[in-house]
Amino acid sequence: QEQLTESGGGSVHTGGSLRLACAATKGIDCIGWFRQAPGKEREAVALIALITGRTLYVPSVKGRFNISQGIAENEWYLQMNNLNPEDTAMYYCAALSPCLLKIGSVDIWGQGTLVAVSS
Repeated sequence: QEQLTESGGGSVHTGGSLRLACAATKGIDCIGWFRQAPGKEREAVALIALITGRTLYVPSVKGRFNISQGIAENEWYLQMNNLNPEDTAMYYCAALSPCLLKIGSVDIWGQGTLVAVSS
């Protein structure tokens, strides 16, 4: 069974940065990041298609977040800059099949890592 493990969450002030990491037990063709704020539904954040390098971001994070593949084959990152309290959420990486940025495409979920942004 493929597994995904997130790391890198933490607490920062408004304007701060964090880098989340996602590690898989084997190669995956398409990785997505999702988040769920307290009392809200889980929402998509970004994806990367690993063969083409295609990336996609939701409007609320575009220009602030960057999704990338690491040097190691089975590692991916979400660099988050200029964070604000609205970014506070549990962040999950997910294997997507097909490679679409929506919850219905999630094949495997990670366990999540918490990001808290204070003003």
